[in-house]
Amino acid sequence: MYRIAKSFSFEASHQLTGLPDGHKCGRLHGHTYRVEVVLENANLTDCGFVVDFADLAPFKAYLDASLDHRHLNDVFDFAPTSENLAHHLYGWCRAELPCQVGELVAAVCLSETGSTWVEFRPEHAAGEGDH
Repeated sequence: MYRIAKSFSFEASHQLTGLPDGHKCGRLHGHTYRVEVVLENANLTDCGFVVDFADLAPFKAYLDASLDHRHLNDVFDFAPTSENLAHHLYGWCRAELPCQVGELVAAVCLSETGSTWVEFRPEHAAGEGDH
């Protein structure tokens, strides 16, 4: 099995609700988010790729147009935690990337800081259909 990944970043703010009084994430704040899209396949293309990294350009365009320099509470109807964002971005990749690329997305990792990260990976392997 081959496993590849491409990293992206975007800047955004958010504010989390329902936290204990004084919790710093309850205040308006921002992050430089790092996103890694992980793809897996047992086979390579005729060119010797899992996929051409250029095929992930629509994901970069989505991040730039919809999330970069935005207040995420205004973008989503869910709490913009790292966990929820990773799940959303995984779903976006599976649904919106070209079929031959989207079906190979195995996981999305997201980091708000240099010392924390979350990975969303469905319970089944890539390509088994989670739509």
